[in-house]
Formats: sequence, structure tokens, C-alpha cells
Amino acid sequence: MGMRKNIFVIVLVLLSGYAGFVVGEQKLRLEVRNWKLEVSNQEVPKNRTADFSLFWQVWDNLEKDYVDKGALDGQKMVFGAISGMVSSLGDPYTVFLPPTQNKEAKEDLNGSFGGVGIQLGFKDKRLAVIAPLDGTPAYIAGVKAGDLIVRIQDEIKKIDRQTDDLTLPEAVGLIRGPKGTLVVLTLVREGKDEPFEVKLLRDTIVVKSVTVEIKDNVAHLKLNKFGDRTQDEWLDAVSKINDQCLRFNDQCKGIILDLRNNPGGYLDGAVWIAGEFLPAGKLVVTQTFGDGTKTGLKVLRNGRLLENKLTVLVNEGSASAAEILAGALQDHKRAKIIGVKSFGKGSVQQPGDFPNGAGIHITIAKWLRPSGEWIDKKGIIPDVEIKAEIATDSSQLQEDIQLKKAIEML
Repeated sequence: MGMRKNIFVIVLVLLSGYAGFVVGEQKLRLEVRNWKLEVSNQEVPKNRTADFSLFWQVWDNLEKDYVDKGALDGQKMVFGAISGMVSSLGDPYTVFLPPTQNKEAKEDLNGSFGGVGIQLGFKDKRLAVIAPLDGTPAYIAGVKAGDLIVRIQDEIKKIDRQTDDLTLPEAVGLIRGPKGTLVVLTLVREGKDEPFEVKLLRDTIVVKSVTVEIKDNVAHLKLNKFGDRTQDEWLDAVSKINDQCLRFNDQCKGIILDLRNNPGGYLDGAVWIAGEFLPAGKLVVTQTFGDGTKTGLKVLRNGRLLENKLTVLVNEGSASAAEILAGALQDHKRAKIIGVKSFGKGSVQQPGDFPNGAGIHITIAKWLRPSGEWIDKKGIIPDVEIKAEIATDSSQLQEDIQLKKAIEML
């Protein structure tokens, strides 16, 4: 009751100073009715014809008739309405992010969060595992790239949700949680007749963007994602290659760029890294926008690995920016691609933030590889197709035959 009185006092102060005010292009009116702050649209923005009367009728009906008054949270209702508007486009990658989900999305690109280590996406508009991250609870439990997630359960959060109508940020928010808590995923996997459950104990997930291992004069350069720290970590890795391997170039067999289970990230990161292997001026990717215009993104720098032998590894978990990089290297005949067909995500999302901490990701363009091909739902087709061996026993350590083939081809 005290909070409602405070709101009433604030409203009276506002009303005493203003009869109305303008926010953006919309004029809003404040009224006091039954101790409630009501906001009604007084003027439609220029060049818009929208009737919000039904929206407010439904809002009023809920306030008047809904049985659980404590569940009526005005801010959540507004966020829900915005999310519904955005999801009406039918594009799973164009999403509105309330503040908590927007924060989680930024944490993902920054590389540290609490969860189980799954990169998520959509296959035929169904929630899917793009890739499990090496060494994480999901990876250890045997979750595979391409698995469909049909149900998410969490007793502590009191969650039991089918995933049919979940947006990507909503799914991420449900699966993530504090270290030491349990989440149960029901998965559908190609080759298995029935769905099955996987119980995952959450942990602190710290994802390094770039790792490098030099063995037998071969540099195995693993690129896990294109995030906030990728460029600095990449520069350190390339310096290590130069110091330990390429200094004696006649003895260095070459470089393996491993993009397996890389779910993507920043598009400009893919263009920048392509410049390590392709000369300045080479086209990396073309963006095509809704108005028909096109923008070509080319290499703008002189990399340090332009002349060295190169092979590239991809799998069904290689997506988005990883596919841009692999496609450019393949089209320019800079490297042979080894592995299995990649995920097939051919669109570009532009992130935006709002003052209250919320955000939005909007699909603004399709991307085309240098050949002009749009790989959406097609993926990158390897030059040499090799399927990874699957362990029949969790204690078995299987030979990485894809990596072995990449070494042979150097």
C-alpha cells in the first residue's frame, strides 16, 4: 500500500508541472485512476497507421478480471507485447531481449557465464544444439551438435517447458543458472528412435576464443568463436606460431585452422581473421539488404600467415561467422575444407541496446560467400568429407580422424 501511495504522490507532482509530454514521436497522457498509473497513446507517430485500442482493452480486461493480481507485472506485460511483435516476423534470429536476457547475450560474447556449455540455434525453426563446448558439462555428458532440445526442466527454478515457442534468448535464460544447480534437457537425436533425457550440473563456463598447439611442426589453431576477446587472443596465438614454428619456415608443415563447433559471433571478426590468410583487397563476404543494396566486405590488412600451407576443419557445429571465414578461404582456393557439412546460417543480425538495459537483435541482411552463394540451410560443403568417429563407450578416447586427415593434406 505504501508503494502505491508513493506512486500516487509522484504522479501528482508530474501532473502539477505538465499537462502532457512528448517521448520520441509519441505523445503520452498520465492519468490517476484507482491509485494506478495509466499510460495511454494520444497520438500515432507520423507515417504510422496503428490502432492500439484492442491492446488497451485486453490490458484493462486483465487488470479487472485476472484471478492472480500478483502476477500482473506491467513491465513484464510490455516486454511480452514487444516480444510478440518481434516474433510475429517468423525469424528466430530477430529477437527482443529484456534486460536480463540482453545481459546474458553480452556475457556469452565476453566468454564467461554460468551454464552447461551449449551453443544454441535453430534447425527448421526447432531449438537445436549448434555445438557443445569442449570440456563443459554438456560435452562430457555426450550432447552432440545437431541434437534438438524439445523440453527443459529445472526443479529449483520450477521450470518445465516445451521449447516449441521459445525464442533463443528465452532458451538460453532457462538453461543457464548458478554453478552446482541441475537442469534436465530432453533431446531428439538423428538415428535414435525415442527422445531421451540428459541431466546436466551447471558450472562456470569460461570460453577462450583461440587456442594453439604446435606439434611435429604443425600449428593446430583452434578458433572457438568470434567474441569480444578474439582479436587479442588471436594475435597472441599467431605470435606463438611465428616464434615456435614459422621462424624455421622450411621445417614448418603448415597450419590447421579448426572451426569445428564454432557457432560464430561478430561478422567483422570473421573478416579481420580472413585477413590473416588472404591478401588485402580480397572479398570475404557480401551483405544483401532488404532494399536490394549490397555491401562487399574485403580484407583491409596485411596478415602474417599469407604464404603458409593451410587446411580448415568444419563440422555441423560450425555456423555463421565461422562459415563466412571457411567459405571465403574455400572460394579463393586458399585452403581445403575438411570435415562434414556446416550448420547453414546465412543471415546477419545487428544488435542494439535501449536505455533500460533491454536490447534487440534484428536480421538486417543475408550474407553471400565470395562465389555469390547463399548458404542458409545448405552449409559449407567440405572438399574432403570425413565424419568424426563416435565413441561407443564414454571411457574410450577416439582418434580424431578429421584432424589426422588435415595433417596428412599439409
